Amino acid sequence: MAERGIPEATVGRLPVYLRALTALVERGVPTVSSEELAAAAGVGSAKLRKDLSHLGSYGVRGVGYEVSPLVTHISRELGLTQEWGVVIVGLGNLGRALASYGGFAERGMGVTALFDADPAVVGREVAGLPVRPMSELAEVVRREGVVIGVLAVPGAAAQSACDDLVAAGVTGVLTFAPAVLSVPEGVDVRKVDLASELQILAFHEQRKAAGDAVRAAAVPGPAAVPADGHGHGRAGAVGGAPAARPAPVSRPARRRVGVAR
Repeated sequence: MAERGIPEATVGRLPVYLRALTALVERGVPTVSSEELAAAAGVGSAKLRKDLSHLGSYGVRGVGYEVSPLVTHISRELGLTQEWGVVIVGLGNLGRALASYGGFAERGMGVTALFDADPAVVGREVAGLPVRPMSELAEVVRREGVVIGVLAVPGAAAQSACDDLVAAGVTGVLTFAPAVLSVPEGVDVRKVDLASELQILAFHEQRKAAGDAVRAAAVPGPAAVPADGHGHGRAGAVGGAPAARPAPVSRPARRRVGVAR
């Protein structure tokens, strides 16, 4: 797709469009407008139309897009019309969860084999597959024609495990490890950083909390209690508050003039 000039950002949104379209197919919806599809995908309609135009898909004015053909078109562009074997390296808690995830098969990705460097883990069965030692990685990748690998290892072990995948012939790596990986030309790496995503959510929550505090501070306090307790202020009061008593007037001292003492 890159060779045909399809932007990487567009490629990143295609799975989102496909998920929204698949939901429409399940509901039996035959056609969808760009506005409806954009809303379901969480993007602007103009962006959606531009993205689909890169694929050669142009909706019919007044009708929109035919859902089923568009599903097939996007699936073909994403390479989902064929089966892809996937290997998972690292069978800790995350790796086991990924191995058991049914969504891979639904999207044309079949987990072919599982690998781990820990002798205590090797030999166990996870999701119906045995955990193999890393020494068997290259042989399995070549035999099964695997080109996609998933890394679910600690950050310190990520580069070494990635190197093993690349040396075995894997050219697409999905990593969950908190580490920056160095790969040769021709190898694609996609990173899922759960910690960073949570930190971004925390940032937004903090901003929202600060905004709520500012708005709360701007709300005026309760009105003053009326002076007479019945909703009426004393005469001269403003807004029901009692008027201040005038200060006593200072009078000059009186002298008795012309009076004999």
